Amino acid sequence: MLMEEQSCSGEEEDSREKGVLYRWQGYSCRVTPERLLLARPVLHAALGTSHGLLLTEDGRVYSFGEQPWKRVESQPAGPVIESVLSGQRVISVSAGSYHCSALTEDGLIHMWGENSHGQCGISGMDQVPSPTPVNVVDGEIHPPQLVRVLNVACGAQHTLALSRKHEVWAWGSGCQLGLVTNIFPVWKPQKVEHLVGRYVVQIACGGFHSLALVQILSPPEDSQQARERCGQCKQSLYTMTDKDDHVIISDDHYCPLGVELTDSKEGRRSGQSSPAQTPKSKNSSPHFEVSPLTLKNICEDPGFSVGSQQNTTSSESQPVPASSETGHACLRRTKSNPYPDEQALTDYLKRISDQILAEQAEAASLGGSHPPSRQSSLTCPFRSDESDELTLRPSSPTLSRTDIIHRQRCASDTVTDRKHSLHLIPTLDSTSDDSSQHSSVDGGVCISDHVIINGCLFEPCEEGGEAAGLDFCPADPLQGKKSTSLTDITLVDAEARNRRGSLPGFSPVSLSGSHRTNRLRAVVGTSESRNLLPSLYTEVWSWGRGQEGQLGHGDYLPRLQPLCIKSLSKKEVVKITAGANHSLALTAQCQVYSWGSDKFGQLGRINAPSTVPNLAMTSEGIRVWDVAAGQTHTLLLADGERYQPILYYSGEQVLESTDGAHPLSGTYTQTPTLLPFCMNIGYVSKVFGGGLNCLALADQNAMGFIATIHELASAERKFYCTLSKVKSEILSPLLARASLALSLGQSSMLLFQEMAGSFSKICHLTGQHSVSLTNFLQRGKVIKTLVLIKSTDIFMDTYKEYSDPVGNFLVMGGFQSLLKPSQECFGKKLELIQTLLDSKEKNASPYDLLVNLFYMPLQHLHGYNRLLLKLAHCFEVNTEEYDWIQNGCSKYEALARLVSKQRRDAEATFNFWKNFKGKNSESLRKPSRRLVCESSNKALTLQNAGRFSASWFILFSDVLVHAQFSSHYVYPLATLWVEPISDESVGQHGLKLTTPEDNFVVLAASPLEKGKWLRAINQAIEDVLALGLNGRTRVSRSSQKGEPPVSRTSTYTFSKEGRLKDATYEGRWLSGKPYGKGTLKWPDGTVYCGTFKNGLEDGFGDFMTPNTTLNKFERYQGHWKEGKIHGFGTFWYASGEVYEGSFRDNVCHGHGMLRSGKLASPSSSSVFVGQWVQGKRTGYGVCDDFSRGEKYMGMWLDDQRHGVGVVITQFGLYYEGNFCNNKMMGNGTLLCDDDTVFEGEFSEDWTLCGKGVLFMANGDSLDGVFDGHWGDGLRVAGTFTKPFEALRRERKIPVAGQHAVPAEDKWKAVFDECWSRLGCEAPGEGVHEKAWENIAVALTARHRQQRYRPEELSRSQTKMLDSLEVIPQHVGPVTADSYNNIRRYLLKACDTPHHPLGWLLETLVTVYRMTYVGVGSNRRLLQQAVEEIQSYLTRIFQIVRFLFPGLPEDGGFILDTSNSSDEGTESLNSSTHSETPQQGWLVSSSSLLLPVLLPRLYPPLFTLYTLEKEREEEVYWSCVLRLNKQPDLALLAFLGVQQKFCPVSISVLGEKKQVLPCTKDACFATAVETLQQISTAFTPSDKLQVIQLTFEEITQDMQALLGQDFLWCMDDLFPIFLYVVLRARIRNLGSEVSLIEDLTDPTLQLGQLGFMLTTLKACYNQIQLEKTT
Repeated sequence: MLMEEQSCSGEEEDSREKGVLYRWQGYSCRVTPERLLLARPVLHAALGTSHGLLLTEDGRVYSFGEQPWKRVESQPAGPVIESVLSGQRVISVSAGSYHCSALTEDGLIHMWGENSHGQCGISGMDQVPSPTPVNVVDGEIHPPQLVRVLNVACGAQHTLALSRKHEVWAWGSGCQLGLVTNIFPVWKPQKVEHLVGRYVVQIACGGFHSLALVQILSPPEDSQQARERCGQCKQSLYTMTDKDDHVIISDDHYCPLGVELTDSKEGRRSGQSSPAQTPKSKNSSPHFEVSPLTLKNICEDPGFSVGSQQNTTSSESQPVPASSETGHACLRRTKSNPYPDEQALTDYLKRISDQILAEQAEAASLGGSHPPSRQSSLTCPFRSDESDELTLRPSSPTLSRTDIIHRQRCASDTVTDRKHSLHLIPTLDSTSDDSSQHSSVDGGVCISDHVIINGCLFEPCEEGGEAAGLDFCPADPLQGKKSTSLTDITLVDAEARNRRGSLPGFSPVSLSGSHRTNRLRAVVGTSESRNLLPSLYTEVWSWGRGQEGQLGHGDYLPRLQPLCIKSLSKKEVVKITAGANHSLALTAQCQVYSWGSDKFGQLGRINAPSTVPNLAMTSEGIRVWDVAAGQTHTLLLADGERYQPILYYSGEQVLESTDGAHPLSGTYTQTPTLLPFCMNIGYVSKVFGGGLNCLALADQNAMGFIATIHELASAERKFYCTLSKVKSEILSPLLARASLALSLGQSSMLLFQEMAGSFSKICHLTGQHSVSLTNFLQRGKVIKTLVLIKSTDIFMDTYKEYSDPVGNFLVMGGFQSLLKPSQECFGKKLELIQTLLDSKEKNASPYDLLVNLFYMPLQHLHGYNRLLLKLAHCFEVNTEEYDWIQNGCSKYEALARLVSKQRRDAEATFNFWKNFKGKNSESLRKPSRRLVCESSNKALTLQNAGRFSASWFILFSDVLVHAQFSSHYVYPLATLWVEPISDESVGQHGLKLTTPEDNFVVLAASPLEKGKWLRAINQAIEDVLALGLNGRTRVSRSSQKGEPPVSRTSTYTFSKEGRLKDATYEGRWLSGKPYGKGTLKWPDGTVYCGTFKNGLEDGFGDFMTPNTTLNKFERYQGHWKEGKIHGFGTFWYASGEVYEGSFRDNVCHGHGMLRSGKLASPSSSSVFVGQWVQGKRTGYGVCDDFSRGEKYMGMWLDDQRHGVGVVITQFGLYYEGNFCNNKMMGNGTLLCDDDTVFEGEFSEDWTLCGKGVLFMANGDSLDGVFDGHWGDGLRVAGTFTKPFEALRRERKIPVAGQHAVPAEDKWKAVFDECWSRLGCEAPGEGVHEKAWENIAVALTARHRQQRYRPEELSRSQTKMLDSLEVIPQHVGPVTADSYNNIRRYLLKACDTPHHPLGWLLETLVTVYRMTYVGVGSNRRLLQQAVEEIQSYLTRIFQIVRFLFPGLPEDGGFILDTSNSSDEGTESLNSSTHSETPQQGWLVSSSSLLLPVLLPRLYPPLFTLYTLEKEREEEVYWSCVLRLNKQPDLALLAFLGVQQKFCPVSISVLGEKKQVLPCTKDACFATAVETLQQISTAFTPSDKLQVIQLTFEEITQDMQALLGQDFLWCMDDLFPIFLYVVLRARIRNLGSEVSLIEDLTDPTLQLGQLGFMLTTLKACYNQIQLEKTT
């Protein structure tokens, strides 16, 4: 981090007053630190054995001390700049024993110094004289990429780098690299695979060991489902053993692969291989046999001895006899197990051992005080003369689980805590500085283990981010004792559930009985804090040599790969560092854990085990916040009394150096000793150690800024330590008490647990913030990066979240109930709490102590406010920093006032309930409810109250309570409206209270009381509404007078008898009644969701109610009016029927469609569409009965067919006539598919009874009395007539349509609904302007729905809605231009179903298709279908003329004064095609509306035409196919075309070709293609235009052949046109001609167009008569 200068009071600080570096050695009281003078302030420093590096704030690097790699004659006395790095922006430096590194801003590394072991990463050089770039390249990805680095740490013979992806890279020599390799030195940086997937935030190097601080990705409380099998050996990770009364579950699985060999997996590069991974469950196989395997001198030096001596501190250890056969322990196993080749593993381990022994032998032969060229002095100086091999007694062929455990313990107990005489080497190992990178992802505890089998060290399984290991008990005083776990289900350790929590995608398993269950816990801390504050969920991992216990695993064994120190997993470690042979970890609670070599007291403790982390001994109240380690000493930076940091030293004393004198005195401190000079060097922000030297980086207090920042950080650390003590010493013991729930009761216990949870969140946030402030002090002190100011919301939300539960607990009397358990735990006077509070009140009651203890965190807000105010005074008033700090200060001040008020309110409410004498206190007493005011002094009384009545009004924060004698009424404030009233009957002191079910007036005793209560009630309502629904804060739109809004959103449950009893309403209110959108729910499951008006359902809504008979729900979705279903909607009945249409007063009324599906009855599936009156089918309607294959089209009365109607069956029967009581009764006509016709009387469906005439298809008839069912045989008494041919033609056989419902009487309800939507009670009766208003309202409402459901309409439909909102205004008669505008408007309106005209058109299309599709596709219905369309046109045109009164009547004329033709209009409508000389438009219903209507109705209509013309067109089509076989010239000659009209040549793509006798489909090709388009046109006018264009094409061809002055005569034209028709091959030409004739405007059938249509029809008839012979 770069330090940025802060300007205070407009003056720049003197650069010499900040970033000042002091150096000293030892801890003597005579020690005076030496100030290192540099031109710029120092940002960072690093120390090696006898040299050091300095980094100034301008990015320059200086070096000092002995640097033999420089190759200069004399070493300079002071710091010298590293000129090679001058062009680089360096951000950090690191120093190993004899090598250096510098890290640049862009993440690149430069290294120099001793390189004999590859520690500089530059091959071919034993020493690197100047900084040289070292590239870290990730070769596993393609193409290889350069790795950007966050930090570097250097040891004696190795270097570690932390990448920006939080992965660790290593190079150099020794097992401290953690790499899967047996070739040293490693010149090229390689990834430490064992830490891949873990989020490493810091690294540190000791002499020959390494440390990593890993941030775990889920808090320790989290526990999720884990994988069940090991990814390497495929064995089960969990085993269960059934006992008589319990189950033993073990997760001690270890893969048998301790080290992955380079040749174990062919073709796999070492950079891609997983770390040594492993484990096989020790009890996964009942026969765990063992074979010979030996570990000898893994990564050790002669000083590391594992002998057969017993641990002197262990009372359980036993001597281990040597093997009787080989002298080594032997393990035999079957061939089926997945172990690698034993010999290969043994050879691998031996190669590592031989290399280390060779280095140590070289080191032993050399001496002297100068660093040797190959760094031979870097071996451990503390030697032992004993070096024995770890052995196990021979095993039996099969080992039981207990045997294995016992032997492992015996083996581990042989590790001794040796006390030998020490031989000192003048030049000792050193340590480097460490990384201090923090990140923000919280995580869970990771626990890892190792196991020794016959002396071979095996690491846990590590495949795919999962593993299982052994439980570790850090409290065990026996260092050498190997920790194993045979955890019984009744004694399951919490740590076992959190195993491997640091691996992404893996979460441990909690086992219960024989089943695994997931356990989910809440994550402590908000998501915001994770992104801004450093995490406290960390693990420390270590690897390398362990002969001094510096790895912290409870033994002296080396580790080839990183292993988690489990005892530190929940200690909130925030910094790690390492000396030559000892390690340090600093926690967020300002405690220092140390382990490793304690020969010179560098661990800072007395008689404590040195192989596991233990606390360094510091005085009470000393809070350490930075640590550094040298080769034999430890340096601590802690808080002093006056916020000025103090320094402690623990380790060997260093004498003042004199010529020839030894610098080491041989004496040392056993516990940290205060360095007295620390108060004289300013405010120290960071310390460094290395070799025998110490460095301290200090700032002078300029304008009070430095002192204030240190005071803020110190206060936060002190606060966190206090909170942690309260949590561990007060909360945890109380929550652990089994009797606590009985003492508090269920509700108070839940409140206490909630309060404890919120307390933990504040505690955790404070810990994170204290670490963040330490980083702030050490990394630049840029005020805008101060989290307390930058992210105030995190702190304010956390404190608010705590204030509510502690207040609730107080209100419910929780502290009173908690007093007894607390006194049982902590004594009657609660001395512990008094100590924690540091209370000055000596006579405070235990109750007050308890309350003050839990309110203590909230008092810290005043401290924030005070210190931020003090910090602001360090800046000029007009600076941006001053504004930032003042803004934050005001927020904390406001929050402090708020929580103080909340405490006063809670205490007042508690006292109220304590003195409350009513009988209903339990039902009224709620945790979150606070007292506002009450009328016990009769300040408020009920109007017209009886003489002896007693009214007591109590205003709480959420309800108003009206108590009378033994009863009380509760009115929620969210649905309470209050207004002052002043009239003669009430007086001047009245208040009107309105609630959803009650309205009453209360009288105040005085104007003062009236104002007080009015303000109090309004303010309480405001507060409730501001909180919003479900606790979500929202802004209420209150008026300027301070009154709550009249319209609001709230929830209320009705209690009085009536329709709404026990129903709950949630939604908008207006003056005590539901008004607007809301949801109403009844207890029986009935739900209405929609709009309300004056307390009733009104507008669009969705209603659902249960049908108890069928045990299903019924649903209605549509419009309501005054609490009833009214308007258009859809109703889904429980029987399966669905009605879609109009309603009135909760029943079907108007036009609607009822679908009866298979759910109602499989035998009665049908669809009815038509008119309804009071819930019954009455009027015209169509019913399609699918089960019977019949369709009825006619009149209905009271749900029965009654009146004139038509029935068609799927077998071709057609009946039209009278119906009565749902039967064919009376006169009627029956037509068969074979043209047999019966006309007479009917008595039942298809039953003839009475007089009638039966006409045969050939003209014969039978006249008489008929009786019987049609199709089953008829009894006839009558006369059979066979007329002569002449008479046969004169006889009138009945045709379809004579007894059908007239077209103008059909679908009246549909048109009535459209008129109703326009605001007209009857067709044509209404106000023109009102109709347009209704249209605008409908479109605007749909536009509003579009905002909430934008996916329902496309972009084009949305644009169309926008354009339709503009009403076309026309004053006076309609002109040609305005007529075009009207036509465009109608096209858009009819395309939008939300426009009344669009709805009308859509509904008409639906009913038309319902009528004439399916069974209704009968040729006898053609005439009715055509008449129905013509009726539509007439009635729609009436509506259009109502909307546009200026339009002339049907057939009227509009004069075109502009003589301009609109591009999109139909030229056939122009009067230029009539004999009228004037230009203009003929206005008719067909010309205006048919282009809109007919394309939608064309398919069913044209199908009827083809059925009607089927026989004719069969003849026509056979002739067309036969005649088209002839070539062009032959066909023209056959048709009688004169020779001069026959084309001689034709043009093909611009090239003329001769017409040969064999040429086919070439003559008049353009005209043929034009005529074929008649089938793609919909409207008659479009089809006529196609015919007209065809004639024009023929004329153009003739003019090209015969000259421009050519004129046609009919005799010449007809044969040629006949040729074109034949070649066009139009399949249904007869249907096309009939459709044009039936639907063309009569005005267009005159003149030229009429002549052309007649010609086409003549051609059609002629083709049927043509004979080819």
